[in-house]
Order: sequence, then C-alpha cells, then structure tokens
Amino acid sequence: MPRHDVEAREPLITREHLKLNELESDEGEIIFDRSSSNHPRDAGESSQRRLTYEEAVEEAGFGLFHWLLLVVCGWANASDAVEILCVSFLLPTARCDLLLSSSDMGLLTASIFLGMMVGGYMWGYLADQKGRRRILVVSLTVNGVFGGLASVAPWFWLFLLLRFISGIGVGGSIPVIFSYFSEFMPRRRRGAMISALATFWMAGNILAAGLAWLVIPRTWAHFSLGFLDFQSWRLFVVLCSVPSLTSALVFRLLMPESPKFLMEAGQEKEALHVFKVMFKLNMRGKGKSLPEFGLCINSKKRSEQEETGPHGSQRERLCCIVKKAMMPIKQMFNGSLRTRSFALLIIFYCISFGYYGLWMWFPELFKRIEDGGSPCANASLPSLLHNQSCYSVKTTVYMEGFIVAASNLPGNIFTILIMDTTGGKALLAVSLMVSSVSVFFIYLVQTKAQSLLLSCIFSGVSVIAWNSLDVLGTELYPTQMRSSALGFFTGVGRVAAIMGNIAFGMLVDTNCAVPILLVSALLLTGGLVALLLPQTKHSELT
Repeated sequence: MPRHDVEAREPLITREHLKLNELESDEGEIIFDRSSSNHPRDAGESSQRRLTYEEAVEEAGFGLFHWLLLVVCGWANASDAVEILCVSFLLPTARCDLLLSSSDMGLLTASIFLGMMVGGYMWGYLADQKGRRRILVVSLTVNGVFGGLASVAPWFWLFLLLRFISGIGVGGSIPVIFSYFSEFMPRRRRGAMISALATFWMAGNILAAGLAWLVIPRTWAHFSLGFLDFQSWRLFVVLCSVPSLTSALVFRLLMPESPKFLMEAGQEKEALHVFKVMFKLNMRGKGKSLPEFGLCINSKKRSEQEETGPHGSQRERLCCIVKKAMMPIKQMFNGSLRTRSFALLIIFYCISFGYYGLWMWFPELFKRIEDGGSPCANASLPSLLHNQSCYSVKTTVYMEGFIVAASNLPGNIFTILIMDTTGGKALLAVSLMVSSVSVFFIYLVQTKAQSLLLSCIFSGVSVIAWNSLDVLGTELYPTQMRSSALGFFTGVGRVAAIMGNIAFGMLVDTNCAVPILLVSALLLTGGLVALLLPQTKHSELT
C-alpha cells in the first residue's frame, strides 16, 4: 500500500528498550518477562516514546474500527464456507444431471479440498512474505471467479477441474483471514473476537443452506444455453460465488495492511498510519487525540531479504526459493514448537476427516433417511440414477440442512462468551470428545427426528472445536510464520477431508457403518491429543 508521511520531520530516536524474554512451555501458559532499560541520548536528540506492537494496539483503542473489521473479515470467512459447502447441497440433484456414481460424488466433494491443500501453504507463505491484504484479494478473486465458471461446465471432469481451482483460492483465504484479523486485536479481547469471526462460518453455512432451499427445488430457473441445459442447481453455484468476489473488492478498496506485518517488515510509517486510522475510528466523537509515539520495529527481516537474494544459475535460484519456502515447516517441527506442531498436525487431521467427511454427506444421508428410515438405507438406489429425475429430492432435505446449519448458533455464542475466560485448549479437547459421542449415536438412530437431533448436536458442539482451533492457531506461532503455519495445517486438514469424502463415497453404499464409526474414533483421538497443547490465554502475539 502507498506510504503516508507521518510527520513533517523524522522523529529523533531515544528508545526505552523492551526485552521480551519468552519462556515457552508446552505444558503451560506462555509467559513474558518484561524489563526495560534506558540508553543515553546522543547530542541533539530529543526523547520520544517508542511502543511495542502490543502497546501500540492498546493505544489505538478498541471500538468502531474493530467491529467494521469483524464484518469485513467475517463476510470473507462466510464466503469460504459458502464455496466449500455448496457442493454438499448439489449432490442429491446434480448427481443425475452429471451422471455421477457415489464414487464420483466422493471425488466431487474432495476436489475443492484438494485445491485447498495445494493453495493453503502456498498462500500462507506468500502472506508472510508479501503481506496479508494483497494475498487475501488474490485468493478471494480466484475463489469467486472459478467457482462461478463451474456453473456452466457441461462435463463432470471440467466441473471437477474448476472446483479444484476454486479450492486453491479458498485454501489461501481461510488461514490468512485469521492471521490478518488477529493482528489488529488487543490481546485481552483477541479470543472473543476471533471466536466472533469464526461465527461467520455459521453465517456462510446458513446462507448456503438457505440458497439451496430457495433455489435448487425451483423449476423456473431452468433454461437452455444451446450447449448446456442450465438447471437450477447451476444458478445456485453462480450465487455461491458472489460473496467471495464482493469480499475481494472490499479488501482491495477499503482495508489496510496488518500493522503487525508492517512492523515486522520494518515499515514504521505505514504501521503508524494504520494505528492512526484505528484510533480515529475507535475514538470518533470522543474528542481524543492520539499521542505521538514511535514503534519498536523489526528491520532485521527486510535487511536479511536484501542480503540473501538468490544468485547463480536458474536451477540454483529455484532450489534456493524452494528451500526458503520450506523453512517455516522446518522451524515448526524443531525446538520448543515441535510438540505443539505434532499435536496440531494430528488434531487438524482428525477434525477435518470427521467434520468434512460427515458434513458434506449430510444432505445425501438425510435423503436416505427420508426414503428408508436410517442413514445407511437404500444403498442400491445409486445404481438406478439414470432413471431418476433430478428434482425427485424433497425440499425437506434442504430444510433439514438449514436447521443443522443454524444449530451452530448456540455453540458460537458459548465460545464467544467463555473463550477469554477458559482458553482454547480446554474447549477444544472437550468439544471434540462430545462430538465423537454424538457421531457414534448417529449410526444407531432409526428415525428422521433422531438423526436430525444428533446431527444438530454434532454441528453445535463441533463448531466450538473449530473456533478454539482458530484461536489457538493464531497464538501458537510468531508473526513471521503465522500464516505459513496455519496454511500448512489447513493443508493437512484438506488431505484428511479428501480422504474422508472418498471413504464415504466408496463405503456409503456397501458398508455405511465403517466411515461413520471411523469419524467417531478420530474425533475422540483429536480430543485426547488436544490436552498436549499449551494454554495461550491472554498471551502476547510474538
């Protein structure tokens, strides 16, 4: 973003240095030992207060800016939810339009996760190098454009390819949104505000379910494009791409870069300008003025980048770039970060396999319950797809999906209210264990009402786990590798989501019990491993 002059003359430097000696422990809370020392002033210099990042955030206050930021980032988070979950609502109708078997449906639901796996770490690394805002604009645009183009794909393989590319965009925006948002938050409000941001996933879920309920069963949205029979589910796909495109536009035109990233990059003037914007909006109408101060910036990162530019042949430069890109992963699994990184690796795999493996198939399972009384009934139906109408699915299937999506609300409210008091570690462990129990009983039910109730319990409890994971993920890693770490772990989660969807696609017609009980076991495993994570409640961002 363009540079802004902060003062008419350069501030003269006399620093009060803050030494942050981080005592990291994987068994307890991260503790910061703060001590200060005064350096003698050089001749001709006047004193000026210099603030650390956490102090500058506190100085900028909390108010209107943060609520506006929550809405903008929340809408971006909701757009990702819409793009991911829209495929699950297509399965009961699009499967016969595209002549899909259950295995094909598994590949279709897995395609966006494959894209997210590819894009997650790549975008996260670029966000740590180039800035959060710029990467958000690009990734959201990729998501929206290719998601919308999928609506006119006449063949299954092309639809699959476009969903994959859309997933690459989604893979970038999810981890970067949370890094970006957390770096504006005062530490004592960070847990509740990140939980509030995660709540917008529910909003996207409800939006996708509501659009499916309103659009897909309608026959008026059916017309011919010559080369394509445009069914109503294709209109639904177009509408699902709109949130991502509008989010990209808002970030491009209105939003500033993360001040934490700017400080780490040595861009003091730009960071000061962001803090001034924050203060101006937060103190609007209160008649207060922001005191003059400087920032304790990190100029080391910029100088290292300038000194270590790639040299030599093209092959050597490529090897240097790849080695540099892999460095954050190496750092994550070394030293004091090793235990938490391995724990998060297991947790992301377990929750993603379980949640997405089951959630993407809820509409199909509800349809089977509607027809046969249990989620594993009517296994022979898919073989008769060519004789079915694309609109034989009852609207109650989409209504039930909407109800399950709305059941996230109690879990989200609970997380917002209790996160800063309890901390993410306990909430993550307990919610994963309760989710495991609810999934186990889903297999045992025999009526639609029982299945819907347990699905709502699973939805409402599992969202607490996701919200807790969002908070923990942003606080467990330093700024220079925060987006890379989140991108890596979400990539691991996408591998698990792919495996979960393929497992459901292969087994739902032959041995339905296996994937459902496997989901229950993995969620229990994730809950137990979560006990190994450190407590990060009220810790400072490093």
